[in-house]
This record gives sequence, C-alpha cells and structure tokens, in this order.
Amino acid sequence: MNRRTFIKSSLTAAAGYSLLQAFPYHLFAGEAQKFAHDIVTLGNTGIKVSRLAMGTGSGGYNKQSRQTRLLGIKGVADLFEEAFDNGIVFWDSADQYGSHPHIREALKRVPREKVVILTKTHATTEKKMKADLDRFRKEIGSDYIDIMLLHNMIDPRWPMLKQGAMDVLGQAREDGLIRAHGVSCHTIEALRIAAITDWVQIDFARINPYGVYMDAAVPEVLKVLGQMKQQGKGVIGMKIIGAGKLSKKIDESLQYVMDQNSVDCFSVGMTSSHEFNDIVKRLPAASVRG
Repeated sequence: MNRRTFIKSSLTAAAGYSLLQAFPYHLFAGEAQKFAHDIVTLGNTGIKVSRLAMGTGSGGYNKQSRQTRLLGIKGVADLFEEAFDNGIVFWDSADQYGSHPHIREALKRVPREKVVILTKTHATTEKKMKADLDRFRKEIGSDYIDIMLLHNMIDPRWPMLKQGAMDVLGQAREDGLIRAHGVSCHTIEALRIAAITDWVQIDFARINPYGVYMDAAVPEVLKVLGQMKQQGKGVIGMKIIGAGKLSKKIDESLQYVMDQNSVDCFSVGMTSSHEFNDIVKRLPAASVRG
C-alpha cells in the first residue's frame, strides 16, 4: 500500500468529511480524466451504461418529481435527447416519479436499443409485480426494460416480504422482459441484506463524501458497497450531491464518487440544459484535481 492509499484509507475509516473542512483533493485524484460519457459495465450483468445517468426523481413522490413538474413531458424528453447526443445513454426513472411517459416521448427520437432504461417498483406481491411490469412497459413504450429495481428497501426482512415480486422479476429476466433486477436501499440494514442476497444483481446506493442523506456513516456504507462489488453486483450511486444540499461542494462530491472502485456509475437529477452541461464539464477536471 503506497502512502496516498494509506492516508486515504485512514481518513475514510474515520468518518465522512465535514462541510467546513478543506477537502483533500490530492487523495482522490485519478491518473486519467473520467468523462460523463465513459461506458462502464454494471457488475457481472454485462449491461453497459454511461458513467452519468440522467435522473428524473429529484423530490420524487406521488407520481411526480422536480423534473416532471418543471419541464413536463416535452422538456424532459428534450433533456434526454440532448444527453443522448452527448453520449449519455443511461436513463433513471421510477413509477414514483411519474417519469415513464417522458421516457416514451424521448424514445420517439432516440433508438430504443441505444439506451439503458432503469425503473423502480413498490410492488410486493406476485400479482402486483406482474401488473406493474405490464403497465411500465406500456407507459415507457418498450417491450422490455433493462433494469427493474424494488424501490426504497428499508426493512431488513425485505427478501421475505418481497418474495412474490422477486419471483416474478426472476422469471421476467429469463423471459427477456427485463435484463437485470435489484434494489434501491434507504437503511444500512436493508443495504447489508442486499449485499448478501444472491438475487440482487444491481444496487442503487446513496453515497457522497459528507454523509448527507446516506443510510449510515460513510465508512459503513463503503464497506457494504465493497462487499457488493466483490460479489459481482453492479452499484449505481445516488444522492451524489446530497439532494442539492451539496450544491456548493459539487466538484468535491463528483471527485469522491469517481474515485470509489465500489461504484460503477451514478445518477444525477437535472432540470435544465445548463445544469446538464455544467455537470458534464465538471467531471473531467474534478476526476484529476490534485
């Protein structure tokens, strides 16, 4: 272990960084620039996505989100199209966000096979999961969905509680209706269970250097994400900018997540072309800042 790695490991083991302390850029500086359009593979799934995913769920609840409220169907589709033209081929949605029709509109302009679509369900039973799977595909306008996640796992007993939905998604993958399945987690207990559950192929995890809106302290979460990666699971980061709370720490947050080997890619919710281009421009510089 070299000195840089030793120091970084020691700091990471201590805690997340304070918003007031100077961020140690040099400890997380990569040797080569990383870009939003870099293509990475999600664990052992074989699914290739852009490093940056276009999120649609900022403040998402009750079939709406900041993106859908402010931009409407055409506006979100415009943003998806602009992202696609810049090499961003990963679209993140959920039933809870109400963003399926927005993806459907974007697919009128972008070849379906050129993008990876992720969505999320609150289904628990076999019956509800079958209904959601059929409805989601109709709403999106696609015969298949690339990634389907069980949304917002909190109870550590979720594999038992969600067995019906899990069985349906397992069969759907075999039938080619989805390509991979997994969970998004919102407690450290649920996250730990996801790490040891073979059914989970992909996890959507909250991660940033300051522990804002995360499931537990940064070192605890990183330990679990490391276990997931060792088992070949794909890990997608969320809350990178702390649901906007880290808007003055964007470069630090981006650099930190790009340096984490346990995180394949990450989703950021944006509501304008300006916000999108700002993030895209920040990534290469942030990845090597010393």
